Amino acid sequence: MEMIAETPEVPYYAVIFTSVKNEEDHGYSETAAKLVAKAQKQEGFLGLESARNELGITVSYWKDLESIEKWKNDIDHISAIELGKEKFYKNFRVRIAKVEVELGKKD
Repeated sequence: MEMIAETPEVPYYAVIFTSVKNEEDHGYSETAAKLVAKAQKQEGFLGLESARNELGITVSYWKDLESIEKWKNDIDHISAIELGKEKFYKNFRVRIAKVEVELGKKD
């Protein structure tokens, strides 16, 4: 996976997931890997960037709000959200933003 997602021309949407994990793993890595693999196959998915130290930040990029809504309602995603609430995270937030400007160097 690329370190920086290749995104299309603006506008598009970013789902920003920030989290603080519990100390115990509880199968987190396996669940996260399966979820990312499934998200990448969803219509409207554009890319993903993720980093984790004490605070984890994952940003997924989507074509439109409808694509985000379909992913939000995916049964495996719903199941992972419940696992996150019960086992994986001390705290988390999800924010959705419309990307209207993109600056930076593209290779």
